[in-house]
Amino acid sequence: MPNLLKTAGALVVSAAGVHLFYLSVIRPHAEQALLLAQQQGQSATRTLSVILKDYEQEICIILMLWGIYLILDKCYTIARHRYLFNMELIAEDHEMDVNESTMQKMQSALREFEKIEDRDTRNAPLIKTLSTAARRYVATQDVQNTSDAIVTGVEALAARIESGNSMIRYLIWAIPSIGFIGTVRGIGQALSQADQALAGDISGMTNSLGVAFNSTLVALIISILLMFLLHELQRLQDKLVVDTRAYCEEFLLNRIEKN
Repeated sequence: MPNLLKTAGALVVSAAGVHLFYLSVIRPHAEQALLLAQQQGQSATRTLSVILKDYEQEICIILMLWGIYLILDKCYTIARHRYLFNMELIAEDHEMDVNESTMQKMQSALREFEKIEDRDTRNAPLIKTLSTAARRYVATQDVQNTSDAIVTGVEALAARIESGNSMIRYLIWAIPSIGFIGTVRGIGQALSQADQALAGDISGMTNSLGVAFNSTLVALIISILLMFLLHELQRLQDKLVVDTRAYCEEFLLNRIEKN
């Protein structure tokens, strides 16, 4: 629930901030440029404000900022947990073999580690996977079961990561679709002004076609940016999965097999 509220709050802030910027900067400048062009009998110059002035572009920018927030939030969560891979969470006792008693001590230490106030760190994938594997070994005293627990935990982590990116993928799909809506709307307006164009006044048709092409242009640029950021996020997530499995095998499974 806290994550849901935080995500919804980010969307509301993005929508409010972008809409305020449009009302105070983008649309006034665009209207001034269009009015000046109409008085001169020319097409409006394709300035940034003219390109961004329509509602489809505004919605795309709102979704872009929200998508960037979602991606950066996931990247930050991964980065803040990276220090765990540099810690030896399972203290090795060279005077004692790794047996059930040692594993119980390790499990107890992990439970203490999970009691920290930071909820995100307490639920870090490495801690969860390592703790699950330790409990499996204490319960079964079997290396293969412990190895299966590690594999299952890593697969579950990969599945959670994949499902967690679904909203970002939806945004990357939805933004070009919104741009195409602007394209259809602009072409429809242009066709409705065909009579004026035949009479010699093509300004209305060119402005409507500008709406069509501008919305598609902005949407495609935004989708390319978000796709790049998503690929970078997936690279970090894949590294997280690989490092989690490698850590569990090095600091847990290998010590058990030596017993």
